Amino acid sequence: MNSGTTAEQANVEYFFRLLYDCMHGGCYGSPNLAPLLALLAQIWMWIIYIGYALSIIGLFMIIYSTVRIFELRKREEEYYGTVILAPDAEAGGHPRWEHIKELSEGSSPSEWREAIIEADILLDETLTRAGYAGESVSDKLKNADHVNFSSIQDAWEAHKVRNQIAHEGSRFDLTEQLARRTIARYETVFREFKVVS
Repeated sequence: MNSGTTAEQANVEYFFRLLYDCMHGGCYGSPNLAPLLALLAQIWMWIIYIGYALSIIGLFMIIYSTVRIFELRKREEEYYGTVILAPDAEAGGHPRWEHIKELSEGSSPSEWREAIIEADILLDETLTRAGYAGESVSDKLKNADHVNFSSIQDAWEAHKVRNQIAHEGSRFDLTEQLARRTIARYETVFREFKVVS
């Protein structure tokens, strides 16, 4: 086949002209399609209007959500950015220590366990504030200066009991005597660091 005849057969302009004529009611001389095409054009216009309306609503929702997120972040920053310092022993006692003491004076092993775990958390915070480095209480105690930390052995013994509670759970036989002795060891450490008076 000749390339010239192929170009004539695939005349793109001719197809677009047919499409244009069809859209304007001249579909091969058939005026019966004109009302249908007018209806389709009207539906298409409604789709465009609805699309614009939804786009505007979506834009307002994005702007509103962005403003609310910034307000929420500002409130979170104000709330979580406030550092709450532990009260000094001179101010009349440490509320967390008082809570630990109440738990240790309870009658059930679960209260004694909770008291020891809470005391160990307070020990961790105390060692961090004192400048001892490490990821855990054990690491901080290993890095501690034995000369300036006279109650380090009490801290170790108390922390060992806490580890047994953490690893063995209710299987660990925690007696009242051991619980009171462990809390007394924590108290010795806290007195040295002036956490409690």
